[in-house]
Amino acid sequence: MSSNKTEMLQTNAILLFVAVIWGFGFVAQRLGMDHLGPFTFNGIRFILGGLCLLPLAMRSRRTQQMPAHRVVSPATAGICAGILLFIAASLQQVGLVYTSAGKAGFITGIYVVFVPLIGLLLGKNSTPGTWLGVVLAISGLYLLSIQGAFRLNVGDALELAGALFWALHVVALAYFSPRTSPVRLAMVQFYVCGLCSLVIAALFEPISLQSIGAAYQALLYSSILSVGAGYTLQVVAQQKARPSHAAILLSMEAPFAALGGWLILQETLTMRALLGCGLMLAAILITQLWPDRQESVANLV
Repeated sequence: MSSNKTEMLQTNAILLFVAVIWGFGFVAQRLGMDHLGPFTFNGIRFILGGLCLLPLAMRSRRTQQMPAHRVVSPATAGICAGILLFIAASLQQVGLVYTSAGKAGFITGIYVVFVPLIGLLLGKNSTPGTWLGVVLAISGLYLLSIQGAFRLNVGDALELAGALFWALHVVALAYFSPRTSPVRLAMVQFYVCGLCSLVIAALFEPISLQSIGAAYQALLYSSILSVGAGYTLQVVAQQKARPSHAAILLSMEAPFAALGGWLILQETLTMRALLGCGLMLAAILITQLWPDRQESVANLV
């Protein structure tokens, strides 16, 4: 086996592992709220996740050089991205109070369909695959979440709103990442998101050391693995992976979220819901695989 093929397989394996981490992360987030409010949980996990990136950020500060004419302060970029991350993560976490981890994973995955649609608003061309993905995503969402009289479950509606902000977050990162240090940007955005979450938690949620201790396993998984290790591995892998391949592999977090919900939380989906999940996953993959699709969301900005 050639070295290039071996390297490609290793890169794809890393990205698939990240998808597993993130997929089961929905389960950890769901379990954590047995003891903590959603804003308290997010605040702690993103602060800890930012601390996990501190060594990598210090190393990048010493070694990375950026073109002077394209520099954006990591603080400025991190604050902007962190606000979008705070809104997206808050909607997702609060939504998990009212819906299952499996459904949350699939609905959140629709952000890859929203990204090219945002591109249309920015004057960029789209492909027939985008529109086919939109139709499949809406059909899947209907089967998965819409109840009688076209009523959307509260938790699913929050996850859908969160998916829109995840897409806006992706577009923001596509703009800022080439213009600043991506690792320091990520660290700052985690701190911004964590601090905003803790402010809301201090105002509206009860916080105690006992409840934090009871949720320590979910917090450690969500911070060290989902945020710290997941992001670091993604950065390492995407230095060599094709953007379209990376997006496809990372979108597998949706079925892994459903698998984790079934294995750990004993969540079950009806045949109608499973068909909806299948349509939504097809929408995600078609949006990524359609011929002549732009290789990177960086082309949106």
